[in-house]
Amino acid sequence: MITQDQFQKEIVLIIANAIREDVGDGDHSSLACIPEETMGKAKLLVKDEGIIAGVEFAKQVFEYVDPNLKLETRITDGTPVKYGDIAFYVSGSSQSILKAERLVLNAMQRMSAIATKTKSYVQLLEGTSTKILDTRKTTPGIRALEKWAVKIGGGENHRFALYDMIMLKDNHIDFAGGITEAIQKTRQYLLDTNRDLKIIVEARNLKEVEEILQSEGVYRILLDNFNYEDTKTAVALIGDRCLTESSGGINESTIRHYAECGVDYISSGALTHSVHNLDLSLKAV
Repeated sequence: MITQDQFQKEIVLIIANAIREDVGDGDHSSLACIPEETMGKAKLLVKDEGIIAGVEFAKQVFEYVDPNLKLETRITDGTPVKYGDIAFYVSGSSQSILKAERLVLNAMQRMSAIATKTKSYVQLLEGTSTKILDTRKTTPGIRALEKWAVKIGGGENHRFALYDMIMLKDNHIDFAGGITEAIQKTRQYLLDTNRDLKIIVEARNLKEVEEILQSEGVYRILLDNFNYEDTKTAVALIGDRCLTESSGGINESTIRHYAECGVDYISSGALTHSVHNLDLSLKAV
């Protein structure tokens, strides 16, 4: 997994690129009608119900745009919110507040939606030992924000990208000439390049689970699109030899059933690719 320093670098890149994209050579709407010395105050107004996420990110955005902006936090990340709640106040240069406004709202609305959906999945898993994972099915350019939101919602992060964990999926296996060949080549690659990366291998059926178990060095087996009975059988076959993960179209109606099959993890792309933004506004006060 990536380090906290690597993650923070991603956040800084997201902020810098988003401001570049949105502001360009200047916020001419504000520059045209608001004197530079004008000071103001705004509130982050919640107009929905869910889990708030992105308050800490907003702090970093305001700091990047103008270090003199002051943030007064009223509600912290991960807190349930309802219509009418105020997450924070920001005060300082009116031009600076407006320059940061859209990035803060876009990010917080999406992060809050992801945290809300993740929390609902976590609640469905209560009483089991199964943990919910995100995937790489994220919005290009803002993966760090979306995975941050999953953590805020109580979920766990899968690999961040292609470089911090090895996952041998169906196409890798087919291109490599089979499961055993793919695992052997991967282990040799890690030795040759002196890399310490965990290996996850996808199984499409019980026969493939049995073949994976014949090789050493597999950290986790991903049971892709298995039904409940085959999932239970696979968990029993695998035992404590490696961790287990269920994936493939799992939703609110089925997640509990898969957890009760005994898997360690369930991964869901829906946490990040199928959410509706939480309604938030930044209003002058």
